[in-house]
Amino acid sequence: MIGSTDGMEWTSTDLDDLTNAVGMLENPGLIAKVSDVVGTPIEYILKTLPKGAGDKITKVTHDSLMAAVNLAVKTIDPRGRSKPRPRSHQALAGLAGGIGGAFGLVALPIELPITTTVIMRSIADIARSEGEDLSDLGPRLACLEVFAMGGPSDEDDSAESGYFAVRTALAQAVSEATKYVARRAVVEDGAPVIVRLLAQIAARFNTVVSEKIVAQGVPIVGALGGATINVLFIEHFQDMARGHFIVRRLERKYGEPEVRRAYSEIISH
Repeated sequence: MIGSTDGMEWTSTDLDDLTNAVGMLENPGLIAKVSDVVGTPIEYILKTLPKGAGDKITKVTHDSLMAAVNLAVKTIDPRGRSKPRPRSHQALAGLAGGIGGAFGLVALPIELPITTTVIMRSIADIARSEGEDLSDLGPRLACLEVFAMGGPSDEDDSAESGYFAVRTALAQAVSEATKYVARRAVVEDGAPVIVRLLAQIAARFNTVVSEKIVAQGVPIVGALGGATINVLFIEHFQDMARGHFIVRRLERKYGEPEVRRAYSEIISH
């Protein structure tokens, strides 16, 4: 059993929870799962994107994340179910993914905002189940951090990889956005603090969105395969949310420095 530096011993249940969280957060495996469905490495298919597709994906990703910000600030019910409903959200995502599989990149402006909203609601369910008080703005914006756990940024290097590195990179932007929204009680798309937050999240979320859209656009995939890929897509973020909010729950009990230390010790074994 891991001993705490402040004398507080970890319970076996909490240690098991942290170990499971590390497994989810550090080994997401989405690309491999999607490649199995498509039958071709996603890295290869990405090279076949038509000219201008990257710009379109970036714009729709930004708009979808902005919708998630508004959802986080305005409409998440803090009194919702304490038990998450992952299957229900996966079914909804699958329906939206069928559209993407049938029509490919053309359907992106319709399908991705729907899928992102479903994912956001599922993340909120998971947050509540781990004891987060969603009547407070801080935990609501913590839900947004999950979208940044989708994939690496082009600006990442070896010193900036991993779960805690992503949280550290986002910390200032999330803090500024929390203060801004708390003062104004409104989200303005062009506000510098919101722009910075969305840019940092989108840099990582965009990578996984690109992989998803490319996979759904493969001719052999079709609507059924598109639905399957979208279910894998939401399952990925549900796993990231579970890991994220398990860690936050344990931080409330043991303190952030101690959880970071234990997290690093688990990774090193």
